Amino acid sequence: MNTNVQTRAHAARGISRRALLRAATAAGLAAPLGMLGSRVLAANGAPRTYKIAWSQTAVCQSPVSVALERGFFDKYNLKVERINFSGSTDQLLEAIATGHADGGIGMALRWLKPLEQGFDVKLAVGTHGGCMRLLTAADSPIKSVQDLKGRRVAVSDQASPVKNFFAIRVAQLGIDPESVDWRQYPQDLFGEVLRKGEVDAIAGDDPLIYTLREDNKLREIATNIEGDYENRTCCVLGLRGDLVRNDPESAAAITRAVIDAQRWTASNPDETARIFAPYVPGKVPAERVAAILRSHSHGHASTGGALREEIVGYAKDLKTIKVLSANLDINKYAQAVVPNVLG
Repeated sequence: MNTNVQTRAHAARGISRRALLRAATAAGLAAPLGMLGSRVLAANGAPRTYKIAWSQTAVCQSPVSVALERGFFDKYNLKVERINFSGSTDQLLEAIATGHADGGIGMALRWLKPLEQGFDVKLAVGTHGGCMRLLTAADSPIKSVQDLKGRRVAVSDQASPVKNFFAIRVAQLGIDPESVDWRQYPQDLFGEVLRKGEVDAIAGDDPLIYTLREDNKLREIATNIEGDYENRTCCVLGLRGDLVRNDPESAAAITRAVIDAQRWTASNPDETARIFAPYVPGKVPAERVAAILRSHSHGHASTGGALREEIVGYAKDLKTIKVLSANLDINKYAQAVVPNVLG
């Protein structure tokens, strides 16, 4: 069942404080992994119904459609209603925090600032990496991230996870991110502004940025699945904080279903593309969706301590570009936002 919910879009740094919910730490300990899994699988009552928010514009979300069509939610006695969002993933986070949805998948670099501000959403599992790309024209003098100093780079918004990621990459090279001219454009205009010479490079996410690369023979300068980020998630499953605290079995069941779907996606990109391609705007062919999926790391499924380590890494990165507060204790922060959902 699909439910369309309209929420107000906000940039990650500017989400309304009226929407903030008091952050709370998880109470109690989760059951051991084996015990919890057996109880979830043994449920014989009526399926529990939960609302999962997703974006039909993002190939990153394809495992949600896989979980529905292949019965991974059914396996854990879950009935899932999809809430469709066409805006940025900060909308999706707000929907979870305010109880309009029980969970959803979004970009970590979009969510970590509002989570610092108090949104009561917990990160259950890192789902995959690899959906961000930095491109330029084939004949451009820009050959690497090092060459971005003084250049004009198109981004979808000034608080976008893609902009934050490549600002981090610039800062790691000892270059002030402010020395890059980050210019805001709708992502569907990226190809045009690059052709017209209004920008020197474009930084976006899949499927559009991949399509621009292929259709216009653009040069890929960098992605978020290389170097130190090769094994780090970019997208995460977030769950309502009170769901994690008060109904840990259901939180674990949703998490397990998504992990199963992610692993199935990694092993079956062509079939996943067939399932998800009808949802992608612009009639992107299934063959291209499959190619995009192969370029991601959908077998990545970090939870608990492993995911906390990844979030600590991102928190350190975001401090370097002054997105997170300088005095934030990142270890306590990661402990608060990443519980041991699976025990």
